[in-house]
Amino acid sequence: MSSIILQEAKCAYIIIIMAVYWCTEVIPLAVTSLMPVVFFPLLGVQSSKSVCLQYLNDTNMLFVGGLIVAISVERWNLHKRIALRVLLILGVKPALLMLGFMIVTAFLSMWISNTATTAMMVPIVQAVLDQMDNTENDVTMMEQLCSLYLVISNGQVPDGTRSSEEKKMKKRICKGMTLCVCYAASIGGTATLTGTGPNMVLKGQMNQLYPNNNDVVNFASWFGFAFPNMILMLVLAWLWLQCSFMGFNFKKSWGCGTVRTAKEKAAYNVLKAEMKKLGPISYAEFNVLVMFALLVVLWFSRHPGFVKGWASRLFPEGEKYITDSAPAVFIALLLFILPANKPKFIGWNSNIKKPFLSAPLLDWNVVQRKMPWSIVLLLGGGFALADASANSGLSAWLGHQMTPLGSIPPWSIATVLSLIIAVFTECTSNVATATLFLPVFSSMATSVKIHPLYVMLPGTLSASFAFMLPVATPPNAIVFSYGHIRVLDMVRSGIVMNIIGVFCVTLAINTWGRPIFELDTFPTWANSTTNQ
Repeated sequence: MSSIILQEAKCAYIIIIMAVYWCTEVIPLAVTSLMPVVFFPLLGVQSSKSVCLQYLNDTNMLFVGGLIVAISVERWNLHKRIALRVLLILGVKPALLMLGFMIVTAFLSMWISNTATTAMMVPIVQAVLDQMDNTENDVTMMEQLCSLYLVISNGQVPDGTRSSEEKKMKKRICKGMTLCVCYAASIGGTATLTGTGPNMVLKGQMNQLYPNNNDVVNFASWFGFAFPNMILMLVLAWLWLQCSFMGFNFKKSWGCGTVRTAKEKAAYNVLKAEMKKLGPISYAEFNVLVMFALLVVLWFSRHPGFVKGWASRLFPEGEKYITDSAPAVFIALLLFILPANKPKFIGWNSNIKKPFLSAPLLDWNVVQRKMPWSIVLLLGGGFALADASANSGLSAWLGHQMTPLGSIPPWSIATVLSLIIAVFTECTSNVATATLFLPVFSSMATSVKIHPLYVMLPGTLSASFAFMLPVATPPNAIVFSYGHIRVLDMVRSGIVMNIIGVFCVTLAINTWGRPIFELDTFPTWANSTTNQ
């Protein structure tokens, strides 16, 4: 008995050390993630073989495959073409322009990294704002000449307060337009399983802690739950930013019954010029678009839930053997094979001066340079911790300590936990936050006999709600570096954004989340795991 307790204590000791290192970042996050490989075997918690297996498991392979496809989208500038096309369709009225930036950023963040999306979108926003500013300066100069003429002819004194008000308004618009990009990037990443790190942590830890969970969290089920939540959050975030930075003037913002102003024409011309620079869609872009669309279709149709998916129809026992990582890696392999240039058929007699084979759509050097290997190690370290917690008995012990929480209504537990995570993730990596808290939440859920996902889903989504500080997430840091916003601006807006996020998650988990994941019941797979 004492040896079992000692093993739990050893596991807890390593987790506490790693938690402190992750929070303070005394050494890089990825390096801290390697500690289980050394210390779990040395302390007799788990064998080296068991620990190392967690670092490139099924969930990490899904993440790697999804990232390779995302890198190919970036490599051929397909994301920029999609962004500009949507912005040109939506229009350049102030409210529509902000909404356009948010929709595009959120959509791209669903598939490619939040950092890459923000890094691409902010220069476009900056170019539009600069051009609007230049046009406004030209208009102001004309107005000043007219005012000077009035002074000379009629002796009237021009009103200087209007220009100072316009300057303040211009600053507010700049703040709103740049903040909307980083907020939309964080919100958009929550909508898909591969969109951001915490989602992958949930998927991996569900497989670690509940191996017989019948693949309850897959690409289709996650999308069905998180996508409506993303839409709701995006609309509320847009309304909040619109009211706080631009004022909600329906006629002025939406332009109902008004003609396009000089500033709006300038913004439209910038977007049109950027689109023209890209030229017509290339053969490589088209191929990447087809591969991307094929991957999304394969993910959705593998195991939809309401009908048999292709995995079970085409392959014997496919549901058992094939997971979301298989189509992700399959499409990634195709990107290294398919040509970037259109094949040309050359006659036998013609002199072949150029290489016969075209370069592939993706080159390994590009992947090596752009792949965030640190996140892969961070995920692996988290899965190793979850596995060790379950096998050492630490998870069961934690769950037993939390049984008094059974007297509190489940919805209030989920709301409080979401608030705690939303605050904690402002100072810590969102992946590290999810890694530390999700095993504790699962233990608590099994001890009070509620569905584990009832508390794990809100915790996962809340780990992405880092809206208050520039250091909280890379998109915030990128936006802050452009100098339009101060820390206080981000904190003021971010507090309301965190409240919006927690409200939306609480609503989602108590409405459409219930039938999707059957949250009203305590599942047998969770019960059998507890009884082991």
